Amino acid sequence: MPLFAAIKDKPVLVVGTGEIADRKIAFLHRAGAQVQVVSAAQFDESQIDSVVLVIAATEDRELNRRVSQAAQARFRLVNVVDDQPLCSFIFPSIVDRSPLLVAISSGGTAPVLARVLREKIEALLPTSLGRMAETASYWRNYLKTRLNSVTERRRFWERVFRGRFASLMHAGNEAAAQQLLEDELENPGSSKGEIILVGAGPGDAGLLTLRGLQVIQDADVVFYDHLVSDGVRELIRRDAEQICVGKRAGEHSVPQHDTNQMLIDAAKAGKTVVRLKGGDPFIFGRGGEELQAAAQAGIPFQVVPGITAASAVTAYAGIPLTHREYSQSVTFVTGHYKPDSTPFDWSHLAQSRQTLAIYMGTMKAAEIAEQLIQHGRDATTPVAVISRGTRVDQHVATGVLQDLASLAKDAPMPALIVVGEVVQLHSTLAWFQHTTDAEGFGSSVINLA
Repeated sequence: MPLFAAIKDKPVLVVGTGEIADRKIAFLHRAGAQVQVVSAAQFDESQIDSVVLVIAATEDRELNRRVSQAAQARFRLVNVVDDQPLCSFIFPSIVDRSPLLVAISSGGTAPVLARVLREKIEALLPTSLGRMAETASYWRNYLKTRLNSVTERRRFWERVFRGRFASLMHAGNEAAAQQLLEDELENPGSSKGEIILVGAGPGDAGLLTLRGLQVIQDADVVFYDHLVSDGVRELIRRDAEQICVGKRAGEHSVPQHDTNQMLIDAAKAGKTVVRLKGGDPFIFGRGGEELQAAAQAGIPFQVVPGITAASAVTAYAGIPLTHREYSQSVTFVTGHYKPDSTPFDWSHLAQSRQTLAIYMGTMKAAEIAEQLIQHGRDATTPVAVISRGTRVDQHVATGVLQDLASLAKDAPMPALIVVGEVVQLHSTLAWFQHTTDAEGFGSSVINLA
């Protein structure tokens, strides 16, 4: 039966010394126990009479058995390290968000599995939960004087724990969080929702940040782009509404101003709104435009950065963006720009010993190559077109600048163009390739050099 024991200022006996005993002692000290430590040679059964818990951590199994029997004869709970049959209680794997604790136990049958599960749960629980629990404790008695029924109080806490209050606590803005609690108590349900802009990374669900995972697990509604992979969408809370507002060249898409308004309307309805965008939302993702609209509408917002395509897909293709022998700088460029925008400074982009990472550039590959060569970049500069990078069907085509148009033609989307001497390291450093799944997808390499 799982129990949480209050052992602060209570005497606990630890029999044994060494690394294992030290770990148990440190754990007991964190709980505030008065720890009494004796070596195997010093142990006497009478020492058990004045303690509430006993830990046996010696390498002598016969002594451990004697400690266990003596403790249980005196109705004291006893733990014998790595010997479950001799235990009357066991230490669980713990996720510590004090005063909130999560304990995972297999009953001593599979402790490693319990630790693996703890690691997964650690990723889901923000470190701010402890501060939230302390704040809730402070308000709990006061709340009972304002809301009479258990149902009303439960609904109140459900609203604040799932809404803006949690975001403010995570950001460390406890004053604003306290004010929000007061406002919610005076006028229940009046609080606005918020918009959380989240970078989903380039495709591999394992590259979603821990904070991003936590946020999409709390969302009421998620507006996502086509670039967000199915693997990432699988991590969204099951009962959250999912709405696609993606854009694809040559296809019908949701206009940006309509997307902005949908986000604002959902937040005004009191919902926790996640705007999930591929890569990083502030790197060629128009995330800034969407948050400008939120700010103008008076909607609270926050940003969870993501791993941008340039750093992720090149790493998966074995192409370092910088290298002491080949490139001292890297420039991120988008091939998709407004017709009336300022043209590129091609003379700057054409400089040697630098890497160009070009987003959304395949449709203008011929123009890019022509301009770079005209402004001084060597026609034989190595280039790569990385399609669907970090995904199981990643595709890498390498060659030289003068052949960029051929490499980019019919390249699977999304694709990133890399220009620079670092591309030649692909043949040596490529590691994410030569795997094929049951449906026949796999990474591939084409070399036109």
